[in-house]
Amino acid sequence: MTVSPLFEPLTLPNGAVLRNRLAKAAMEESLAAFGQVPDEKIHRLYRRWAAGGAGLLITGNVMVSADALSGPASVVLEDGTDLAPFREWAEAGQMRGGAIWMQINHPGRQVLASLGEETVSASDVPVEIPGMSKNFNPPRALTEAEIQDLVARFARTAALAEEAGFDGVQIHAAHGYLISQFLSPLTNRRTDHWGGSLENRARFLFEVVRAIRASVSKGFTVSVKLNSADFQKGGFGQDDAKWVVDQLGDTAIDLVELSGGSYESPAMQGRQEDGTSTARREAYFVDFARDIAADSKIPIMVTGGIRSRAVAEDALANNRGGIGVSVLGVARAMAFEPDLVENWRNGKSESVNIPEVSWKNKRLAGFASMVLAYFQLERLANGKPPKVPHSAFLALMRNQMRAKRWTKRYRSWRDARA
Repeated sequence: MTVSPLFEPLTLPNGAVLRNRLAKAAMEESLAAFGQVPDEKIHRLYRRWAAGGAGLLITGNVMVSADALSGPASVVLEDGTDLAPFREWAEAGQMRGGAIWMQINHPGRQVLASLGEETVSASDVPVEIPGMSKNFNPPRALTEAEIQDLVARFARTAALAEEAGFDGVQIHAAHGYLISQFLSPLTNRRTDHWGGSLENRARFLFEVVRAIRASVSKGFTVSVKLNSADFQKGGFGQDDAKWVVDQLGDTAIDLVELSGGSYESPAMQGRQEDGTSTARREAYFVDFARDIAADSKIPIMVTGGIRSRAVAEDALANNRGGIGVSVLGVARAMAFEPDLVENWRNGKSESVNIPEVSWKNKRLAGFASMVLAYFQLERLANGKPPKVPHSAFLALMRNQMRAKRWTKRYRSWRDARA
């Protein structure tokens, strides 16, 4: 009997083995308890996913600094953080023999103004989203000393993740967050050695990689999530991504995940503003990934819209010249069907039905679709099965009210720390 390529093991450059090629890709859970730490809700959610059979679970982004969160219920891991709930998180993800990596991140300018924190970025370029720009404060450019401090913070968070028992980390360098802001010429207008040429714009990422690799053991997995493109005219493009991946091949990186887009151009939701052919219903970054993987020394993982077994198998089986995508990241589909991997393995399911919001305002519809996924994560975290809300609008309003409560809680915590 022929084994599906989805269920073959993969040995990474550092010797770590993923038991199959299906990964639960990162989705920000927005479930942090007071103090921005994980609690039983997150532990329960990851035990549920671990039981579902994925070879790899990648957490939603964990922030390297308490003053820079992508949302009011984001998790933070830095010096002084209690590691006990993180140890339980790692154990939950490893419960059935799979690996768990912590995605680590700094949002840069993509910080909500309501959180009351100063916003920083590579340069002082504000977020521009029609009708929503006021939700983000204009950033100021980071100083040299602050950049060095952030490099050290990434390394320290990675070291703490290893101490807590995680199998690896994923450096978030995509979706318009801080490292992505350094990479893009649209958001990086610096004239020092952190800006200008692609080599200079990528320096921050490479310094973070080197600092992390020097702070963790050889067997600890270090990966990068990178945009295949940010889908904005004049921004970070596919040729840029190819060059960065090629350079990462010499930095002891064990895997690169390719995605795309940012808050301003949310291609990761399958809605690219320029209407190019990659805006497909499923696997809309696979073509980019195959092109980049053809010359890569590093295993490539691709994430973006995968929800059916046939599409997933095609993405792995039809690599060019036998070289191509090694791992598939599945995100929203695992929110709606947490047993997806075991169901595909046993032939119990072929595709996941994910509700789409078809409002005229495509950007707001995309956000509402994300909220529907958040709703599923909360149900799973509370020990309940997935259930689609009757109204996307009511789910969106409920999410807004929760965000206000979380924001008040976060600001109270920050005031107490100060």
